[in-house]
Amino acid sequence: MSGLLTALVACLSLAAFAEAKTPSCRREDVPTIDVFGLQVIDVQAKEVRNYTTWMSIPGLTAVAPPGPIDFCNITVTYTHPGLHDTVNNYIWLPLENWNGRFLAQGGAGLAAGADGWLAPNVASGFVSANTDGGHSIFGDIQKVGGDAAWWALPSPGNVDWNLLQDFASRSLDELPKISKQVIAGFYGKPADKSYWNGCSTGGRQGLMAAQRYPDNYDGILAAAPAINWANFVPAGMWPQIVMHKLDYYPSACELEAIRRAAIDSCDALDGLQDGVIAAPALCKYDAEAAVGEPFECGNVTGKVTTEAAAIANAAWAGPVRDGKREWYGVTHESLLGFSGVPGMAGLVMTECDDEVKRINCRGKPFIVGQSYVRDLLFKDAEYDTSHMGEDDFWKALRISRNEMMSIIDTSDPDLSEFRKSGAKMITWHGLGDQLIPSDGTLDYYQRVLALDSNAQDYYRYFEAPGVGHCMGGVGAAPSQPLDVLIKWVEEGIAPETLSAASLPVNGKAESARHRILCPYPLVAAYTGGNPNDAASFTCAESFDATKGHDEL
Repeated sequence: MSGLLTALVACLSLAAFAEAKTPSCRREDVPTIDVFGLQVIDVQAKEVRNYTTWMSIPGLTAVAPPGPIDFCNITVTYTHPGLHDTVNNYIWLPLENWNGRFLAQGGAGLAAGADGWLAPNVASGFVSANTDGGHSIFGDIQKVGGDAAWWALPSPGNVDWNLLQDFASRSLDELPKISKQVIAGFYGKPADKSYWNGCSTGGRQGLMAAQRYPDNYDGILAAAPAINWANFVPAGMWPQIVMHKLDYYPSACELEAIRRAAIDSCDALDGLQDGVIAAPALCKYDAEAAVGEPFECGNVTGKVTTEAAAIANAAWAGPVRDGKREWYGVTHESLLGFSGVPGMAGLVMTECDDEVKRINCRGKPFIVGQSYVRDLLFKDAEYDTSHMGEDDFWKALRISRNEMMSIIDTSDPDLSEFRKSGAKMITWHGLGDQLIPSDGTLDYYQRVLALDSNAQDYYRYFEAPGVGHCMGGVGAAPSQPLDVLIKWVEEGIAPETLSAASLPVNGKAESARHRILCPYPLVAAYTGGNPNDAASFTCAESFDATKGHDEL
């Protein structure tokens, strides 16, 4: 008995030591990483003090004011023997005030991770990590986020399927497994809870984790997810195909005039005239109605043409063949051209040698769709997507569905294993998303519900009227959805609404719109009062007696 007592005391002493362990940022203190299927090449530990370079985006990262942070950056570099790849995991561990949680951060475009997005998470007390998915996340964003040729196309006609698998899925399983081992060694105890946070590609990564690796996280926040990849990415080229066919390349000003006309027509369908189309399924506006209307943007003037109307209608309808829609288009309130704000552009981009006189104009496809079609589908870095015809478009869509569906599509509605794990997931999508049609996400969630009518017990979907891709627009975006997810996971309080707010106009706080977002199939119905006050809305089954959703 005395021996047993001695052993027990020793165990308790070790446990107390572990609880009291002071983190040290040294390579020798990092435990041996043991994850099946990979071989660690190198581990680096670097103490970072007074770090201030970051990007805090409400709804996309933890919310934290800019300020210096101190952390240990542990970089784990590994390979999959025989596959000739190199993957880097970047794990940032707070040197003090760790909240006991691990938060993995998603990427953007064709980058598995993004610069600066870990910092606000660390400032909020999380250990935060991301992966480069086998190709560096640091450097030129045009190269990293939107161009795949340099890493996925080693020679004409040959895709590097191993690196594509790393980016699409494999690294997403390994990131939490590696990070959790590092955390346990660094602090002397494991993380209490583990979370995923991401938008766009980060949203797709979150859903990939839920579908294929359901035991890795306790909670997943997957916003504006780039799911249905095999469909929506090539389908996003459709407006460019129509422009090329009509040999007409409208200015952003002309496209904006059409978009504004659509908003004016459909704004009040939800019972509130506020410059937002909150009921896009009810909007049947035909851009032909805007033909002949004048527009003016500085030096650019003119009247809406029949060709521009046809292009706008094509963007809203999505690709159609033999009378059947092959995928969804963007909504009527989605930005079509370039807004003048870097990063805020739609699928109907054009460029000209002379923008004012519109001389020698041509299409300018969305960089991710362009690279995907050129490098991963046609496997030819010299292919010119700006001259892509309709036959090549349908060929690209067929190749995408045949070759990429099982690799990167992330649209499996069977979440039964995720449900069994006890984890929770929240998805939200801006209805003004100009790059990823929100109807594709709605379609996915409806298929989830068709398989499991009780899916809301662990997975809830929210739509944000007037919000663009991950951010932007005049609508109200979720304020702190990560906090809501944590409360659901750790306190069992399911979100009945998400608090949302828009940016103030000209810095005037009173101009900001405060709304509630309701879990599908409910909508935020206006009940009267100040439309900028969230209390003026309630979750209801519909805005009025009629509502619907166009099916494929």
